[in-house]
Amino acid sequence: MCGIALIVSGIKIDLSHLIPSCTCPSPQFQEGSLFSEEDIKEALKRRGPDSLGAKNVYICSEVSDDERKDCIVQSFVQKEGAVENGCGSELRGELRFIGATLQLRGVNPVVQPLTDAFGNVLVYNGEIFGGINFSSDSNDTEVLMQSLGQCCSCISHEDSRSSCHFGGSQKYVPELLSTIRGPWALIYWQDSSKTLWFGRDALGRRSLLVHWPTCHDSRLLLSSVSPLYYSQQQYDINDEKGKVEVDFWEELSCGVYSISMSPSEMDGHLIGKVKKHEWTDCALKELMMWERTSVEPKPENLRYVQSAPLTTSHKVMMALRESVVRRTTMNRIYQALPVNQRQERYAPVAVLFSGGLDSMIIAALLHQCIDSEYDIDLLNVSFDGVSAPDRISARAGLKELQKIAPLRRWNLIEIDADLQKLTSETKHVMALINPANTYMDLNIGIALWLAAGGDGWLYEETSSNGRAQCLRVKYKSEARILLVGSGADEQCAGYGRHRTKYRNRSWLGLHEEMKLDMQRIWKRNLGRDDRCIADNGKEARFPFLDEDVIRTLLDIPLWEIADLNQPSGVGDKKILREVARLLGLNEAASLPKRAIQFGSRIAPESNRKNFGSNRAANQASAGSVVIYGSSD
Repeated sequence: MCGIALIVSGIKIDLSHLIPSCTCPSPQFQEGSLFSEEDIKEALKRRGPDSLGAKNVYICSEVSDDERKDCIVQSFVQKEGAVENGCGSELRGELRFIGATLQLRGVNPVVQPLTDAFGNVLVYNGEIFGGINFSSDSNDTEVLMQSLGQCCSCISHEDSRSSCHFGGSQKYVPELLSTIRGPWALIYWQDSSKTLWFGRDALGRRSLLVHWPTCHDSRLLLSSVSPLYYSQQQYDINDEKGKVEVDFWEELSCGVYSISMSPSEMDGHLIGKVKKHEWTDCALKELMMWERTSVEPKPENLRYVQSAPLTTSHKVMMALRESVVRRTTMNRIYQALPVNQRQERYAPVAVLFSGGLDSMIIAALLHQCIDSEYDIDLLNVSFDGVSAPDRISARAGLKELQKIAPLRRWNLIEIDADLQKLTSETKHVMALINPANTYMDLNIGIALWLAAGGDGWLYEETSSNGRAQCLRVKYKSEARILLVGSGADEQCAGYGRHRTKYRNRSWLGLHEEMKLDMQRIWKRNLGRDDRCIADNGKEARFPFLDEDVIRTLLDIPLWEIADLNQPSGVGDKKILREVARLLGLNEAASLPKRAIQFGSRIAPESNRKNFGSNRAANQASAGSVVIYGSSD
């Protein structure tokens, strides 16, 4: 996990292609702002504790020497320690790249931003699990930088066909990015075309926030996370309806964007024209449509459904297993400390663990994938001690995992919290979830943030005077990779609203609701979750959101995925319950769905703290009440 950011100053951003009604202000270099570059760096360093770096690209508009006196755009990457920017012209813009790195790939340290001999600059936050080939010892950021450096200078596929003179062997930037399998967000300066590229993967598994220029702050800002000290990042604007409160940040929609730099013929300012590009990979575009070929069953389909689950569930299990392999053992995990300096118990990978169906499947598959010498940390958070449903199921889940894998050392880390005492921590998480701003977002964010920190208690068996005893000792997980079950409920009909849609509109209504969930998961869940988990210097990886897993599930008829005529704990996520049984997890296979805010008991604690009681919170619809400002 890394933290990346960009500050664009001195360039007038043209959003007319993206937001037709938007008029951006002229740039101002000296102006008040809500926060500084140092504030952004402080937030990014928590995500990327291994290194922090910054690079400047200066862009100038100069008059050419020929008789036509045309304006041309030049750029200069600031050298380390250099004071001069290389631009003699007054018409200049500045791109400030910032990168903080949590290194998980390769054998040698890597410091971002990366630059090359051609003046290109890259900050990258992501993992490449396919699409671009490289060795298991390589660092994927370095390999991506090399691949981007080989791209042609074309801005669009149409341009590449008509004007590219490289025999068609070179990809253009969106084409290359469309091939990547895995989560990513990046910002890239392509010097040859004087174009800034930025974006995030099609599912939005990595956070990237944007501030489009306004009269209050004319800079263009991109960042993995908002500065931590300032959670209430809103300002007032006036429109025909009067004064309106507007969020400073917004989640960048999934996709690839470009900003082409050119001089203005009107006011002399440098102009950056923003354009959003389509994905070019056909398989990826089809995946993002999230269409299933078999939605509504015929009577004969339902007669033979009992014989089908074994085959289909085995396919799903194998797809999930490969997904876990890609996220844990396919590439060498970068070791910041030599082997002889590691603690005795070493767990390179942890699982966000409730003991429920999804986390049990992930834990069992992780056991199959990583070497037996490693521990596996299971991170469980509770706001009601041993009484929280997730604590009860986690302890039961540990026993079931120990049955199927008795030689593995499983570490159930019990993280206990008291919401009444988390005043400063709550303010901190409020900044992390921004621009999300409801009490439900905050409750989920606090639970994820505490769980990812991995600081809790562990029961250890010891022997004294020939008698075995169990001691509760302090333990902090050092795992930098955290497997999370996000995406399972959306794809396998795990939410209560899925049952409601099925009851009201049958199979087609269920399919449309699941499709909607998948197409908005980037905005409702993943950006928020990424920011809260990564703040601990941990990287969240989502086995259920692997491209091949999604494709496998879409190829299965909907009535084999779920049967919502059956009760909760039976028909919802039916396909995953079959997978659990294949893994020997018979008890977990019958557990009902519980969201983390309810399973950990933070929701009722929050309701009492903020509304006085659960009843008052329910009357106020606390899940949608904003903490500050206004909702979308």
